[in-house]
Amino acid sequence: MQVVRKEFNSPTKGPMTLRQVFADILEYVAAEPDMDYRLIIGSDSQPREDHICFVSAIIVHRQGKGARYYYSKRNQNKFMSLRQRIFYEASLSLDVASRLTALLAESGHNDLNIEIHLDVGRVGETKGLIREVVGMITGSGFEARIKPESFGASTVADRYTK
Repeated sequence: MQVVRKEFNSPTKGPMTLRQVFADILEYVAAEPDMDYRLIIGSDSQPREDHICFVSAIIVHRQGKGARYYYSKRNQNKFMSLRQRIFYEASLSLDVASRLTALLAESGHNDLNIEIHLDVGRVGETKGLIREVVGMITGSGFEARIKPESFGASTVADRYTK
């Protein structure tokens, strides 16, 4: 028997697999199918004394009427430069987005587009990385958002890195 790891957490439903998250997203969308939805992936990190905490969040935003979100947390013992952390955050988001895209395709729900929120902005230390990480995301076929429009990374994922 294969043990399925529940890598995501829902504030209301607890630990969930990606397939369970996906099913919950579809249920949420089906409850009000005439609404507009955004499927958002964002990652953030926070260095600690002995590790770096990385969090990736999946947000399904029912525009004008709230959202649901799920998050995945992992610790990395290897220390990285800011540049390495930003690229690792982007790669974590791409991984989740790619797996969700596969689930969308296999279930025939290609109408939900995924956008990736990056923890970079035109102000601060990360401004020199914008072109590269946005290019990484858009080159992979996803929409990219940066601060101040990247709440998936800078608000939702950030909350769980603390």
